[in-house]
Amino acid sequence: MTLDIRSMGDRALLVATQHPARLAASIESLTIVGVIEAVPAAETVLVRFDSNCDRKSLQRTINDIDDAASSTTDTTHVVIPVTYDGEDLGDVARMCGLDIADVIAIHSAILYTVAFCGFAPGFAYLRGLDSRLTMPRLNTPRVRVPAGAVAIADQWSAVYPRESPGGWRLLGTTTMSLFDLTRPQPATLKPGDTVQFTPISPVAGSTA
Repeated sequence: MTLDIRSMGDRALLVATQHPARLAASIESLTIVGVIEAVPAAETVLVRFDSNCDRKSLQRTINDIDDAASSTTDTTHVVIPVTYDGEDLGDVARMCGLDIADVIAIHSAILYTVAFCGFAPGFAYLRGLDSRLTMPRLNTPRVRVPAGAVAIADQWSAVYPRESPGGWRLLGTTTMSLFDLTRPQPATLKPGDTVQFTPISPVAGSTA
């Protein structure tokens, strides 16, 4: 199958794919001469290369990769403990027509996959959110979201690795550090990893 590959200037290609993390890992595993990096996003992979890379040869190589069959290497399963005490938990329950306990159960039952990272260092977009919890971002973003906030927006879930502004709906908090510059690999999560949230102190109540 021929992929949709577009030039992004004279030193990059943008590849549309249904499996960005897998395709990016496959490209990097081939150690192609001149390829600097392959960066997955929600539906694309940006492949950056230098003057030593033959663009046409690179395009042929990418097209030859079966991204649906390929898999990311050295992936990790990460369990994140969560206290479901977020400011928006009650509102999410009401908007979804659920009890708070149902929101917690649904959110923590899912095996998420890290689709890509962005927005801030260590911020991972987690694919797999149950459609019953799908809702838009806040109309007015918060000026301050604390580090460790567990949140949802649109079809994604995520954890804010550091304090920052943000417009996602907050379900809870975790004390796990997801980004630490003192570690050899600062970011805990990388594309292809799987994530499970585990409630450690669910909020009582059943408002809908």
